[in-house]
Amino acid sequence: MEGAAMSARPVIEVIGVGLSADDLTAAQRQTIGHAEVLAGGERLLSMFPGVDAERIKIGNNMDALPGILQERRSSGRRVVVLASGDPLCHGIGAFLIAHLGSDHIRIWPNVSSLAVAFARLGQSWTAAALVSLHGRRDLSPLHAALRDREWIAVLTDPQHTPAWLAGHLLERGCHRFRLCVLERLGTPHERLAWYDLGEARGGDFAQPNIAILQRIPTETGVTQPVPCLGLAQEAFDHQGGLITKTEARAVAISKLRLRPEHCLWDLGAGSGAVSIEAAAIVTRGTIVAVERETARCIQIRENRRRFGIANLEVIEADLPAGLASLPRPDRIFIGGGGKRLPAILRAAAGALAHGGLIVVNTVLLESLHRCRRTFSALGMRPEAVLIQTSRSRSMPWGERLAAENPVWIVSARKEDSSSGSSKP
Repeated sequence: MEGAAMSARPVIEVIGVGLSADDLTAAQRQTIGHAEVLAGGERLLSMFPGVDAERIKIGNNMDALPGILQERRSSGRRVVVLASGDPLCHGIGAFLIAHLGSDHIRIWPNVSSLAVAFARLGQSWTAAALVSLHGRRDLSPLHAALRDREWIAVLTDPQHTPAWLAGHLLERGCHRFRLCVLERLGTPHERLAWYDLGEARGGDFAQPNIAILQRIPTETGVTQPVPCLGLAQEAFDHQGGLITKTEARAVAISKLRLRPEHCLWDLGAGSGAVSIEAAAIVTRGTIVAVERETARCIQIRENRRRFGIANLEVIEADLPAGLASLPRPDRIFIGGGGKRLPAILRAAAGALAHGGLIVVNTVLLESLHRCRRTFSALGMRPEAVLIQTSRSRSMPWGERLAAENPVWIVSARKEDSSSGSSKP
């Protein structure tokens, strides 16, 4: 009997309104008209003043919303949720299904703002990247799309405006895009205009709006360097040779065993060379370069702009104090550390995800010993590799080899406590 009673309860109807109430079908209008509980944003609720129902305004109450709607549904009341566009296209539909289950939700799709935006442009969007920044802080989907997509549609919000988007791209060196802003779609005040990023950065755009990025083809003879392993030191802006040398960089990155989705910390980042090369692998995740010297942070940002690394964050902070607010890392690279190395290692290991790796480069025997002792005290078994490289130098009658400083590369894994084993 209990199962029968539960199945008799009405489902929550989630109806996409489209651009306006004119886009609704007769069946959708009838369902809204019969609602006993009507939920939606203020703009959508205002479209249906004649519906006699309890009204739930959706705003900053998203965490509590599923429970509120479920309580109304469980009491046998007809609940309708109004959504912009298509509820399952970066909309509230997927959120409610995740919290309440698809058996309790019925989705009524409608035309999305994305479909309308590309229709206005007369452009197919089957291969476009669709990114929502509406109420979101995670920028990794945007950064991943900036790598290679020709068209990127961005759902904005009052914080992540088209002006913010243009400034963000210019700051990260992703300047080979033009930007179309479509304001107030479906209203008498609808407006569409194309901008270069410099123009858009200073613009003031009406809400709601959607931004479309189109990659500009590279001009003949004009190229932007791309991150890859083995970049020469001359490729980077750096200070007086304070840069991880090419071969040591390549070995250290190989020891990190990076994946595209990883979060990497580069501590004591110097010029950011390790971060830049790691970006060739970490394409969907985040790289955080931490450096205490202001001048070096400026150099890291210049190298980021030079290579167009959108997913590289630069943090000016002392170590280990500056690590507390950073996203949890899967991998950590430490370039030196001096006398503070044990404290930095302890803080880094505490933040590291289980199964994660720490790799340390050092030229000092004292740092090697501190590193090995600290790893062992933390229950992390260290592995040390010494690399010695020599470079050819011209002489009057030929070439000689000039030795670089030997570099110790020490790596250790934080065991996965849930399984007693380590991740690959």
